[in-house]
Amino acid sequence: MQRRDFVKATAAGLAAAAVPASLAGAASSSASPAPARAPEVLVRRLTKPVLVSDVSSIRFKNGGPESAIERAFRGIVSGEDMLDAMVAGVNIPELDPEETGIGYGGLPNADGVVELDSCCMHGPRKWAGGVAGITGVRTPSVVAKAVAERTDHHLIVGAGAREFARALGITVEDDLNTPRSRALWLEWRRRVDPTHWLDPEERLRGINRGRGETDPDRIRRDRAELAERMEAFERASLAAGLSMVGDGLIPEHSFWGTTSLEAVSPAGDICGVTTTSGLAFKIPGRAGDSPILGAGQYVDNGVGACGSTGRGEANLYNLTSFLIVENMRRGMAPKDAGLEALRRIQANTIEARLRNERGLPNFDIRFFILNKKGEYAGVAMYGQGESTFAVCDENGAREEPLVGLLEGSPRG
Repeated sequence: MQRRDFVKATAAGLAAAAVPASLAGAASSSASPAPARAPEVLVRRLTKPVLVSDVSSIRFKNGGPESAIERAFRGIVSGEDMLDAMVAGVNIPELDPEETGIGYGGLPNADGVVELDSCCMHGPRKWAGGVAGITGVRTPSVVAKAVAERTDHHLIVGAGAREFARALGITVEDDLNTPRSRALWLEWRRRVDPTHWLDPEERLRGINRGRGETDPDRIRRDRAELAERMEAFERASLAAGLSMVGDGLIPEHSFWGTTSLEAVSPAGDICGVTTTSGLAFKIPGRAGDSPILGAGQYVDNGVGACGSTGRGEANLYNLTSFLIVENMRRGMAPKDAGLEALRRIQANTIEARLRNERGLPNFDIRFFILNKKGEYAGVAMYGQGESTFAVCDENGAREEPLVGLLEGSPRG
């Protein structure tokens, strides 16, 4: 959809929504005599509809004409149920094999298995649902919505989530990897364990980098404690993944792997949906913040909504999305509410392994925030690397700068 047509269609829809049917009928009848004194008409002021999200919701279209945020906005202003429109929107990047942060072709866990999480909240109906660690389903947001609509629960996980989807007739596949996601996983394995996973190009050229000890028994003897080995593997795993981001093999937004879409409708109702493949190459079974109410996403129909991408464990510890909505309940503007929550994360980041040379958090985290008035903001711990967020309103879809709390880079 071209921007000019998008704006025209949106303006027409908003104008129609703002005029009561009785007034529209009266205006179209030229035969009715005009009253001596025009009656006073009270018209309810409508909220400016607006959606905010991470950049995946605007940059990926899966070969079609619309991005996730455009599809969701179009559905909302044309009268679809808000959550229906938003799930239909995020299905676009979920199904796009070029988006390696969510859905089909999302970067897998350490065992090469694509595990997906999703959460949704329907503000006016007070419904919420989520899935964590689901495999074989390209659109986990559809399953999360079904949890909200069809069960008395908020979260179904693992094999249970997969079988729940199968019972609903949703297609379940053996493997959600694409050739690209599998190739990236194999490269990650090589970087984590170069003594056993060799670089095929280097072998063909006869290059020997002297990779060190390769005797498994000697390696085991040199690592006396299981905890030490696990810690070393975790450091190597993260370092390998971040090196792939630094080398341009993985976009930063895909490494942390989430799209989170929040919306306020013309009637002032609020909904949100988040979907993710989680941290790239994570420990199998790891669930981050995205499927957890109040952590990666929170909606209160009387106040506003917040969604997030970045280091999920920081959100889990601080329940930051809930905190941001509560900050707005106390009267803070979206930007101020988000920056205050980032300060809370910074204050609670005390472990040396999570701090850089400046003593600041060595990770980034982003929040996409709106309130019931249609005011919005995008904030981040640093706002570098991934420095913009997506917005869509009657002026069309666009990217705007994130407001960073801290200067510089999280890694230095």
